[in-house]
Amino acid sequence: MTAKSFVDSNDVSHRKLSMTTLPELEAAADALSPQQKQELFLFLAARLRTDATQLPTPREFSREQIGSWIADDEDGMRRFEATEV
Repeated sequence: MTAKSFVDSNDVSHRKLSMTTLPELEAAADALSPQQKQELFLFLAARLRTDATQLPTPREFSREQIGSWIADDEDGMRRFEATEV
């Protein structure tokens, strides 16, 4: 098989792709080699960069709010550790 016939036989531009749902695409991605998965990832990352709108502004939390979350989390852990199994 010549290089040209290989390219021609593997050219999918004229074929209708049958993968239309996310599960179908995920299954196809699972079947790729590690190198092909990396190429796909880089392709998608490049597309996301060009399609991306401006990122939302970061959320800001006061020290008091963060301290409250930490205290609540630590209280929950104490209750969990005190629970008998």
